[in-house]
Amino acid sequence: MNRRDFLKTSAIAAGLTLPAWSRAATPDPVHQPAFAPTPDNGWRVFELSSRIEPSATDGITRVWVPLPSVSDAEWIRPMGNQWQGNAQQMRVLTDPVYGASMLSAEWAAGTAAPVVEVVSRFATRDRAVDLSRPGPVRQLAADERTLYTRATVLLPTDGIVRDTASEIVRGATSDVDKARAIYEWIVANTFRNPKTRGCGLGDIRTMLETGDLSGKCADLNALYVGLARSVGVPARDVYGVRVADSRYGYKSLGKSGDVSKAQHCRAEVWLERFGWVPVDPADVRKVALEEPPGQLSMLDPKVAAARQVLFGAWEMNWVAYNVGHDLRLPGSDGPEVPYLMYPQGENRDGRFDSLDPAKFRYTLTAREITAA
Repeated sequence: MNRRDFLKTSAIAAGLTLPAWSRAATPDPVHQPAFAPTPDNGWRVFELSSRIEPSATDGITRVWVPLPSVSDAEWIRPMGNQWQGNAQQMRVLTDPVYGASMLSAEWAAGTAAPVVEVVSRFATRDRAVDLSRPGPVRQLAADERTLYTRATVLLPTDGIVRDTASEIVRGATSDVDKARAIYEWIVANTFRNPKTRGCGLGDIRTMLETGDLSGKCADLNALYVGLARSVGVPARDVYGVRVADSRYGYKSLGKSGDVSKAQHCRAEVWLERFGWVPVDPADVRKVALEEPPGQLSMLDPKVAAARQVLFGAWEMNWVAYNVGHDLRLPGSDGPEVPYLMYPQGENRDGRFDSLDPAKFRYTLTAREITAA
């Protein structure tokens, strides 16, 4: 690697020192606490490394690597990114609609052994909203309300989507009641399909029209978002990746080895007395399917606990990349992507398969940083 390709840095303080608010005690790995994510558990700091090695060709090669770009002082604080590689061009770009950030890298034709590596540092703490203690009415900005209630290509809000949602929320008078009714309907009527590639596509109209309400997180949580939007409740998917094992004893809710295939989509719903509220019905179905010994009943204590907690709380062994839907990759010759949760790439032969890290040749690794 040439000296001119030396590490580029964006918004990371010298030495990457940990701020005082990040220094939280490490939980005891032997005595796992009950599943009760709470901000009182303190901040944790992680590093996520994404190494991309696309195959060399005699044409231009491009990749786009998602960067943590969701920032909220209460639960996630991006601390910056570093990158290095032998690309002709490397720069951070931001989607103008959703604010999704990505590192864009481009190699000239004939570049030998293309490579780029990105290291992102961020702090998280468990997130929980006490729905028994409503605050004053909060207005979501008009442009945000429009954005997070509108239809997209894969999230229509008319026809069978609206008809289904209207039936689900029949009799519900508050936005909390509507949001919870949709959550409970998703948990009761969908299931996780282990054969679904990646995290799924999120084609909710097809799911409802065919009656096949199976899939993974980008399907089940997208269904939640689309149903909520169709009855006027703002909602959005949040795309990211798990970076650590669950400290609450859930094998199914951890990173399970390296994180190259640990991508996970969650959802948020805007409730006027609470603001953005975290939900994750897809993870309830994941616990039911995958938590040892597997195929658990919905009455199993672990499933019941997840069902209760995941309307209003998230364990933050996970980093949020962005909330973007139907994104056009800057400089790409290919179609829009439904979301930016996996590294993306293309050459003159077309788009790489982002769900196959072995063939696309990328590796994601994560580590937690312990304060000195």
